[in-house]
Order: sequence, then structure tokens, then C-alpha cells
Amino acid sequence: MPNQYWRSPETVRSLNGLGRSGFAVEFLRRNAAYRRDYAQTRRRSTRDSTNGSAAWAVFARQWGLRFRP
Repeated sequence: MPNQYWRSPETVRSLNGLGRSGFAVEFLRRNAAYRRDYAQTRRRSTRDSTNGSAAWAVFARQWGLRFRP
């Protein structure tokens, strides 16, 4: 769904039905700074496979994320 529709009644109903983690995902998905950092981290980890894990660890710490296997 395009970000401009986040205030539509359907979207509001959908967001109201989410738990904490689901709401957090939707918040981050719509956050331009998060999307930019994600893209940069992805490029960095692809370019430098030896430090890819470290790049994701920094990204996760910055955004308060925990990645599960």
C-alpha cells in the first residue's frame, strides 16, 4: 500500500487491529529515515561481506530492533 493512504479508514481499522510488533513494523515501513538507513545498510553489507553482520548489528541497535533466526 502506498504511504499516502495511511490515514484512510481501511488503514486505520487495520492498524487498530495490530499488536505491538505489527504496529512497529508498519511504523518503520512508513518512516523515510528508516527506509533510507535500511537501503544503505543493505548496500554496505552486500559490498563488504566480512563486515555485513556488523553493519546489520549497528542498524538494529540504532532502530531498537532484534532480528530472530
